[in-house]
Amino acid sequence: MDLSLLALLLTAGLASLFMAWVIGAGSSGATPFAPAVGANAISTMRAAFVVGVFGFLGAVVQGGNVSEAVGRGLVGGVTLPAAGVIAVLLIGAGLMAVGIHTGYPIATAFTVTGAVVGVGLALGGTPVWAKYQQVGAVWLLTPVVGGGLAYGIASVLPRADAPERVCVPALAGLVGAVLANVDFAGLGPGGEPGSVAGAARRLLAPGSGLVPVAVTLGLALAVAVLVHWDVSRDEAGGLRRVLLALGSLVAFSAGGSQVGLAVGPLLPLMDEVGAVTPAVVLAGGGAGILVGSWTGAPRMIKALARDYSSLGPRRSIAALVPSFLIAQTAVLLGVPVSFNEIVVSAIIGSGAAVGGSGAVSARKLLVTVGAWAGSFGLAFGLGYGAVALSPL
Repeated sequence: MDLSLLALLLTAGLASLFMAWVIGAGSSGATPFAPAVGANAISTMRAAFVVGVFGFLGAVVQGGNVSEAVGRGLVGGVTLPAAGVIAVLLIGAGLMAVGIHTGYPIATAFTVTGAVVGVGLALGGTPVWAKYQQVGAVWLLTPVVGGGLAYGIASVLPRADAPERVCVPALAGLVGAVLANVDFAGLGPGGEPGSVAGAARRLLAPGSGLVPVAVTLGLALAVAVLVHWDVSRDEAGGLRRVLLALGSLVAFSAGGSQVGLAVGPLLPLMDEVGAVTPAVVLAGGGAGILVGSWTGAPRMIKALARDYSSLGPRRSIAALVPSFLIAQTAVLLGVPVSFNEIVVSAIIGSGAAVGGSGAVSARKLLVTVGAWAGSFGLAFGLGYGAVALSPL
């Protein structure tokens, strides 16, 4: 292999690791446990440790869909060269680092997607309009759906006619039903991704559609019964354990989604040179997220937990349930989505149910939305300009 190409590949790999570290220190490392820290269910440092572990696991077993979309699905007709990959990752990571330093959550998915599209189109690629419509719809609907669901759940939980020993187990059962049907690496035919319900059907009755339904309902019921028992015997402790479990699942989902933003641009490059397999690339990205969560996430966790809203365990559960559902939807669709947008929207919706608009800092909200709106355009402009001024 030519030494100059090898140097570019190594630089691209280091840029990808830096991007993974920034993601762990920012969006995926901070947002999943911010509601739990805000509710005093776990300390900041312990939250950073747990989210790093679950983020790594999610990256390894669920990272393929979004990585494929970022690496191959955003621009048609071209493959980013090594220098283009480096430009994309440095632009995305640089903008994220600014957000971490200032305490404002920059949308990772917006910066990386904007940079990939900008660089790709400048190289002569063609727009993939169908994918853009799908991505745009998810981005626009996320704050509406997530914030709305969180508001609705948080409005119901305090009611006297909706006791926690009934409502919280029902929410946990819904999460269990979703878990039975999400894809994990290695559970599908031939080692492909597949769900627990699908694997059960292949093992027990390949031609039956009843097995997946039975597995889904069985897991949902088992989770609901367990949570009901726990909350009934120790309400405060049970709510805290549910909150921590939800935070872990959101962290897992964050790893599965966000790792694609760090390693997706590398996949076509690795295919060309035959260097390493996608599984190894995902594991490397997951390791970068883990280290970023352990070393850089506490600052952003504090910012999200304290600045946006003052939440108790019930409202934090209300924020994390829709966050998990939206995250898994994005993973299923292969859409790069910002976990800052997901969780911050849910926190705002949940906090608004507690004390109206006064429960949320209006100034912080406006600056955050401005950062989200501007990050895509800025990343696109920087990526396009980097190629136009210095052809790759």
